[in-house]
Amino acid sequence: MALVGRYNALQVVKHTDFGLYLDGGADGEILLPNRYIPKDIPSEDEDWLNVFVYLDSEDKLLATTEKPKVQVGEFASLKVVEINSIGVFLDWGLPKDLLLPYSEEKRQMKAGEYCVVHVYLDKRTRRITATARLDRYLDKLPPAYQVGQEVDLLVVEETDMGFKAIIDNAHWGLIHKNEVFKFLRSGKQEKGYIKELRSDGKIALSLQPVGAQLASSLNAQILEKLRANQGTLPVSDKSDPKVISDLFGVSKGNFKKAIGALYKDGQIVIHADRIELA
Repeated sequence: MALVGRYNALQVVKHTDFGLYLDGGADGEILLPNRYIPKDIPSEDEDWLNVFVYLDSEDKLLATTEKPKVQVGEFASLKVVEINSIGVFLDWGLPKDLLLPYSEEKRQMKAGEYCVVHVYLDKRTRRITATARLDRYLDKLPPAYQVGQEVDLLVVEETDMGFKAIIDNAHWGLIHKNEVFKFLRSGKQEKGYIKELRSDGKIALSLQPVGAQLASSLNAQILEKLRANQGTLPVSDKSDPKVISDLFGVSKGNFKKAIGALYKDGQIVIHADRIELA
């Protein structure tokens, strides 16, 4: 049986004037229309193709080599393209828009807005569906992360404490306000780091490596950039935080700690408008 809403490796069983039929197992043969047949990959009988399987407007299984923005079981930020009596429709990169039923809204949406959703398969209809009610699809088991571990983040919403984000498609985490040194918004994807695993199960996140890991990598990065720039850089402990963030991808506070340590080690000289190799 084909996995609806996901990529499948399916075997070509026959050619027709309007496309290829692929072996969908218990689902029977699945059409890959001519416009989606890859030109750079063999597609003769018994060849295997990696395709995305979904339901067309008549609820028939269809295969495509186009890449949707999200698969079943994943989270993504998608744009609202239409709202009608059935529900909210989202652009997920395929010709048939993705339905977000009114019952799965968290708040009333407007066309043109973006919404972070989870994509699931309706058990009764096998239709690919979106929901903005995310909690039920996140892992409730204690996470096995390690402090300092690099993770993938999907920023969901801003709160009074900072930004809530989904970690590795599995858990909630929070980027506290004092950890935010660059522009964030709902739907933004970022690399992050586990800063703290709290006893209450909550996870604190950082947008930069933590502890000694940060100090070591940032010190090396500063020295490398200095050497590549004839031993001087137009940035110092008085520089604007955005300039520092754009150059090194860290907060001004961590940058100041790093150049302070390098200065104490006698490796650099700090001026009001620049740093130089000693």
